[in-house]
Amino acid sequence: MLRHVTTEETEALLQKIKEEVPGITIRTTMLIGHPGETDEDFEQLKGFISRHRFDRLGAFTYSHEEGTYGYKKYEDDVPEAVKQARAERIMAIQQGISAQLNAEKVGRTLKVIIDREDEEFFVGRTEFDSPEVDGEVMISKEVHLKKGEFYEVEIIGSEEFDLYGKVAVM
Repeated sequence: MLRHVTTEETEALLQKIKEEVPGITIRTTMLIGHPGETDEDFEQLKGFISRHRFDRLGAFTYSHEEGTYGYKKYEDDVPEAVKQARAERIMAIQQGISAQLNAEKVGRTLKVIIDREDEEFFVGRTEFDSPEVDGEVMISKEVHLKKGEFYEVEIIGSEEFDLYGKVAVM
């Protein structure tokens, strides 16, 4: 993919970032099924993800799009079913990692912006999360919250991708 950086260099950079910025949230996206991806490559990717425990990770499959560099230079040789199965496996690994990382947030107070109100909760996201992509924080309706405002929220529960909380300070 013309990245010109080794796995070792990437791992060293990740370690340095984590050491120099304690508490940083690291997010990434993985391309699955790039032409030439072997079973061994995929196993290495699974190990990489398991070692680095990304806070947020998405996976998408390679698409052989006309007019792109990849279309001109590579044969799309990984079957679509293999790509999909691999992407699902990556997301299953990430689901476990996310569940563990979210469980560690229970009892902490996080800065949360309110995105909307549904029937049961005010729904927001932490300052580390992107709208419509990352997990959400479901906040009990004990007090009225305003859309677009930030609040300090005590995390009282967690799931694989979402958190549950109550307003800590008004």
